[in-house]
Amino acid sequence: MLGFHVPDPDEAMLVSGSRSGRGDGSPFRVVIGHGVFVLPIFRKVRYLSLAMFEAEIGERCVTKQAIQLDVRAVIAFKVANDTASIVNAAQRFLSEQEREMSVLTGRIFSGHLRSIVGSMTVEEIIRERQKLADEVLVASKVEMSNIGLWVDSFQIQSIDDGNLGYIAALAAPHNAAVKRDASIAQAAASQAAAQAEQESQRRQAEYQRETSLLRAQYQRDIDKANAEAAQAGPLAQATALQEVLTAQAVQARKQAELREQQLQAEVVKPAMAEAERVRILAEAEADRTRIQADAAASNNRIALDQLLIEQLPEIVKQASLGLSKANLTVLNGPDGVSEIVNGMVGQGLTVFNSLQKALSSNNDQPAD
Repeated sequence: MLGFHVPDPDEAMLVSGSRSGRGDGSPFRVVIGHGVFVLPIFRKVRYLSLAMFEAEIGERCVTKQAIQLDVRAVIAFKVANDTASIVNAAQRFLSEQEREMSVLTGRIFSGHLRSIVGSMTVEEIIRERQKLADEVLVASKVEMSNIGLWVDSFQIQSIDDGNLGYIAALAAPHNAAVKRDASIAQAAASQAAAQAEQESQRRQAEYQRETSLLRAQYQRDIDKANAEAAQAGPLAQATALQEVLTAQAVQARKQAELREQQLQAEVVKPAMAEAERVRILAEAEADRTRIQADAAASNNRIALDQLLIEQLPEIVKQASLGLSKANLTVLNGPDGVSEIVNGMVGQGLTVFNSLQKALSSNNDQPAD
């Protein structure tokens, strides 16, 4: 719209002309952040930047010790936002704002920088650089405010004594200490690295040793298993052969025992029974001779028969005792026992008949 003006966000619009002033005596109207209608021809519009500006300074200053130092610094500043500051700045810098503000600001700070450096020693300046910057900033703010400017920051970039070597001499002990500490730190780091390397090598050696032992143990187990597997066949055969031989020995022993029992039953016991029978017959013959003698002496047949009858049980008893001592083996059970008893009774009767015949024959013969 014709005659309507709007300033940028970082600008202040200055409206001058008839009755454009304010009651406080300002020569123009200040508009910030909104637009206004300006009557053409009768009023004039100008703009003042509220953006940030920067100025660099480099000054040769003399310290309290009469040592020359080259100091370089940077100032960040802008026009203040209040109306009075904008009016003050516009009246001074509106025609060529950026260049004139930077030059004037640099001169103000240079003067205060030389003054404050002259009250300090090199050691204080080096050690307390921020203190120097703060004092220069405080000293410059009043003058900067008077011309409508606001300082955001003041930073000292470098301090140099040229080729005097004073700062280098001041830094020498510190540099030596730094180098010493660096050497110590480097030595400690090297030692730690060497120890770490040695520890690593030791652990690797231990790991290799343990690995070798485990491998040897595994190989030993494998060899043992292979040997046992290789011996399993012959060992099983030897065990089986031993069991066979043992079984054969047991069988041979049982066969020998059985043969011995057979020999006892077939040879020894019958021979013992025959010997016992012969003994019994011999005893009976002796008894017969004795009886004959007794009968001849008594010449009594009835008495002789009576005597034979009385002796018959004793004869049978002796025969039975003889058989009991013979330890005969009965092979056919009750029938065998009956046969033995019948044999004994028959032998007794045979002896009795023999004695009777003998006595009868003796009695029939005439006496000499």
